[in-house]
Amino acid sequence: MSQGFNFERISMLFLEYNNQINTMASVFLVLVTLLLSINHSEQLQSSHSQTLLRIQQLLNFPSALSNWNNSTDFCNTDSNSSLAVVCYEDTITQLHIIGEGKTQPLPKNFSIDSFVTTLVKLPSLKVLTLVSLGIWGPLPGKISRLSSLEIVNMSSNHLYSSIPMELSSLSNLQTLILDNNMFSGQLPIWIDLLSELTVLSLKSNLFNGSLPNSVSNLENLRILSLSHNKLYGLVPDLSHLRNLQILELDSNAFGPQFPKLGNKLVTIVLRDNKFRSGIPAELSSYYQLERFDISSNTFVGPFQPTLLSLPSIAYLNISRNKLTGMLFENVSCNSEIEVVDLSSNLLTGSLPKCLVSNSSDRTVLYARNCLETTNQNQHPPPFCHTEALAVGILPETKKKKQVSKVVLTLGIVGGTLGGVALAFLILFIFRRENARSKMKNPPTRIISENAASGYTSKLLSDARYISQTKKFGALGLPNYRSFSLEEIEAATNNFDTASLMGEDSYGEMYRGQLKNGSFVVIRCVKMNKRYSTQNFMQHMELISKLRHRHLVSAIGHCFECSLEDSSVSKIFLVFEYVPNGTLRSWTSDGHTGKSLNWTQRIGAAIGVAKGIQFLHTGIVPGVYSNNIKIEDILLDRNFVAKISSYNLPLLSNIGKVRRGNSSNGSKHSGINKSGKHEDKCDIYDFGVILLEIILGRTIKTTNDAEAFKDLLQASLGADEDARRSIVDPAIRKACLSQSLKTMMEICVKCLFKDPAERPSTEDVLWNLQFAAQVQDAWRGDSQSSEGSPGSPLEARRQAFH
Repeated sequence: MSQGFNFERISMLFLEYNNQINTMASVFLVLVTLLLSINHSEQLQSSHSQTLLRIQQLLNFPSALSNWNNSTDFCNTDSNSSLAVVCYEDTITQLHIIGEGKTQPLPKNFSIDSFVTTLVKLPSLKVLTLVSLGIWGPLPGKISRLSSLEIVNMSSNHLYSSIPMELSSLSNLQTLILDNNMFSGQLPIWIDLLSELTVLSLKSNLFNGSLPNSVSNLENLRILSLSHNKLYGLVPDLSHLRNLQILELDSNAFGPQFPKLGNKLVTIVLRDNKFRSGIPAELSSYYQLERFDISSNTFVGPFQPTLLSLPSIAYLNISRNKLTGMLFENVSCNSEIEVVDLSSNLLTGSLPKCLVSNSSDRTVLYARNCLETTNQNQHPPPFCHTEALAVGILPETKKKKQVSKVVLTLGIVGGTLGGVALAFLILFIFRRENARSKMKNPPTRIISENAASGYTSKLLSDARYISQTKKFGALGLPNYRSFSLEEIEAATNNFDTASLMGEDSYGEMYRGQLKNGSFVVIRCVKMNKRYSTQNFMQHMELISKLRHRHLVSAIGHCFECSLEDSSVSKIFLVFEYVPNGTLRSWTSDGHTGKSLNWTQRIGAAIGVAKGIQFLHTGIVPGVYSNNIKIEDILLDRNFVAKISSYNLPLLSNIGKVRRGNSSNGSKHSGINKSGKHEDKCDIYDFGVILLEIILGRTIKTTNDAEAFKDLLQASLGADEDARRSIVDPAIRKACLSQSLKTMMEICVKCLFKDPAERPSTEDVLWNLQFAAQVQDAWRGDSQSSEGSPGSPLEARRQAFH
């Protein structure tokens, strides 16, 4: 019995021990699995960390990534406006890196192929933002290996060549933003393979050719922005894009037909193209339309006053076309409309009262029409009628009896033309009445859908979708205002001769100090004829808009009126004061032993070119034939170049025209009386400024400019030593050969005798920025920066601002 008992006891102990062993084995297995999982996660994080640190190195350690190091926990770092890394389950899904201001050029040894090879080691990326980082080169097709990408924003870099076809495989891509690069060639015909695309923005590139019909297949597209390229031809039928809300095609050569569009659009910008057709009647039913800009085309046919009363309209610009029609005082307007520009058309009748009321809250321009008003330089009524017949369109009239008179007149001109015009008029009246009947019972206004649905406001801000019409505050200048005569007298110490800075054909210039301590320049313009203040208000409105980083900007005005008839006898224009002298004094004249280094000279040239670009395209109407000379270029405390003298329409209007007074080249501008190529006059003058910047010599006459241009042209065909031998000795050893050659080439092209052969301001800027980029990559400027004003880094920052 005792032996059996012992055997049973041993068996029970053995079974218990075996169970413990199994339990321990299970626990051990769980621990091993957990450790392996943790080790895999750590390896994954370590791999991604090394990838991000490699990206930091390839981007030349930008300031946005200054805090990254080997101990950084990238998935748990704080985000800011310049940097964000977003992780999901220990994998990086979003990477946002945004540089400071304009592109900082990367070193010469940067390889975009190596950069993208490193980038694709983050295979889970869905959102990629790489903005203003100086990335240059053709975009490699291998970026398509990031197959999960939904949003790509690589704007404000130096990417060139065409968009790689491999991007068509990104089936999840919803947003593609490549603004402000140097992409060229035609837009890819395979674009419709990106079927999920909602935002396509390719602004400010060098794309050419026609817009492919495949764009009309992007049914989810909400934003299409192709501004400032070299595209041309008919716009495909976009009426099937039911979700399209923002269409920006300005500054191309599209035309002649108005594009077919859907009625959900919020923004339509067709400015500065070659459209010639009429405005479609269906626009009267675009109840969500807020911004409509078709300025600077050659649109013909009747203007539809119903556009003024669209329930959402805030900005309407039809200026510089050949639109006809009669306006009436009782036309209704949207009370929230902020800007209306009807100028330079063939409109007749009376200005609607709704535009005049609350005029302090809105801008209304209507000059160079045939309206029944003495304001804003109106043509006599026969002018609009004659011009309308000349372009083959029939002005709208108030009564049916007037229609028959016009038909009779057209019959005299030609029966065929009259018949066509009459049919056009009947069709227009029918459509207009139909549109009016719809407006009486408009459908319930739909709250405008957010064009950026699903995307952060930061992303859209980066892509510049937010309106920039009120950005003057960024200049650091006070708001434009009207000064009293007492303020002007106090600022100049009652026009003391000690305050007199000089005198030109327009009048005297005084240096003044306002009560707040700020210094200003006050130009006194004497009137040869007496006009009321109302005659000058449109000029004041235009002058108030001439505010730009690279212009000596106006900050206000003052009228001095006659006591006899209250007419204006003098106008005082108040400008900002720029303290650092002229560009000539820092280049060709010398400045107490100092001069600008090569990088700063390129930066100054870029500033002048941007100022000219703003005068031509930044305001409506543009300001041309500015007769800009190097002594008109002033430098502020940070050596930012500002154009101090330009063709103010007010001064030209009183009979003192500047054109032809130049000693440096306007005689060779080649601009005829018709004004054709009027923008190229300023390009020639800019070429003369470049001559002085490069050579360090004062250009006094047109013959000097031509002789030095020939010298530059001859040196371009010679070797590098020959080119360097003619440049300013102060910068001869500091400028990289490619940078110098690029500056010389664009200078010679600006000085071509035939205006049609001179480059555009966009081409000039492209070449100047390329010259700055290659110079910066070489970093040779530091060799000669000693004794130069400011630092090369500051000059580069100002150049690309």
